[in-house]
Amino acid sequence: MSDQTAYGLSMVTGTIKNIELTKKDRIILRELAQRVAEIAMRPEEESKRVLWYKINSLQPTRPVVFCDPENGWNEIIPEETLQNETELGRHWEMLLRKEIFWGNEMGDDRPVEPLFCIPYAYSESDWGMHEVRIGGVGGGSYRWDAPLKNYKDIDKLHFPELIIDHEKTDRMVLLAEDTFGDILKVEKRGLWWWSLGMTWTLVNLRGLEQIMIDMFDFPKELHQLMVILRDGHMAKVDYLEKNNLLSLNNDGTYIGSGGYGYTHELPQPDFDEGKVRTIDIWGFSESQETCYVSPEMFEEFIFPYQYPLLERFGLNCYGCCEPIDKRWQVVKKFPRLRRISVSPWANPKVMAEYLGSDYIYSLKPNPADLAVPQIDQDYIRKKIRNAFQVAKNCRVEIIMKDNHTIGKNSENVKQWSRIAREEAESL
Repeated sequence: MSDQTAYGLSMVTGTIKNIELTKKDRIILRELAQRVAEIAMRPEEESKRVLWYKINSLQPTRPVVFCDPENGWNEIIPEETLQNETELGRHWEMLLRKEIFWGNEMGDDRPVEPLFCIPYAYSESDWGMHEVRIGGVGGGSYRWDAPLKNYKDIDKLHFPELIIDHEKTDRMVLLAEDTFGDILKVEKRGLWWWSLGMTWTLVNLRGLEQIMIDMFDFPKELHQLMVILRDGHMAKVDYLEKNNLLSLNNDGTYIGSGGYGYTHELPQPDFDEGKVRTIDIWGFSESQETCYVSPEMFEEFIFPYQYPLLERFGLNCYGCCEPIDKRWQVVKKFPRLRRISVSPWANPKVMAEYLGSDYIYSLKPNPADLAVPQIDQDYIRKKIRNAFQVAKNCRVEIIMKDNHTIGKNSENVKQWSRIAREEAESL
């Protein structure tokens, strides 16, 4: 799963109660914003953007490298090192320090933009039922008690409701503009979902093992549940589109399960400035939870419900940790596919044959290689070199993500990025 690393677009902001900064906060944030702006103006940042534009349009280029430490950020920039005094200030400080690390130390191909994005503050109700999580303290593992124990209760489900706090959102925008708006461009941007795959919601409501049993024992009822989930997601997208709450993602916005949205193919030629439609933006879906389901079962119970959602978007990404090679003959039927995840559990040679130069081969190395005090650089170099050789006829991006730890050593991500860049540039 992704934590959405698009710059500034963090769901955490919506949970912050006090929209305030101290004088000390403002001084620190302005200094950090200035450093971000200086990095963003470097010529090499434009060179990085060109790489993403090329790969997103399927032009031949060297493999593009991106590293997101995800939970490892807590080891690179520990909470106790933050200097701001308020909750909001510390959150913004973390975002800015990430940008500075990406620009000055990471060494990958992620561009730093002179931009600070404020997401909408909002809450969203459940589907009428909600799982009870057991465990998970401190980000650890958990299990859950699925609430839809009998399909006789399916009528208790309803579509989630979005409650948007426009006043709180606008206060954050104004505060950011007042603090460093003369240094970085401040934008309000909607970030309303990570994936439109639906199966995460499905297994939370019904249970992972149970939905596999349902495919045999209760197929009719499972289809009814998928209709509800599809229509609920459709209603949400309709609401956001109708109320002009969507934002373009054809720039340095993180999209799908890895990669950035830089493209000249979006928005559509008939785009009306200020009225973003789904057809003007990238879409994304996946179904990691059904990785052990046969391609035939996937095609019957998942594909037909994801299809109408992806049909609405201008370009689409598909897949995350699930091995797509097993179900490619179904997945390739989705409309306007551009970026396909090649996870550590997929057959890389088969995926290279399937994707060729017609799609982006979004290579996801195993993050376990970084979850050690000191990485094995020779081993990692060999793995990356072999992976690039397998996909030499493809349009490759290599995405290091899903890191729960980087062995408490920030050098791990820097060394991985350096190795990946060296191997990419050697091609």
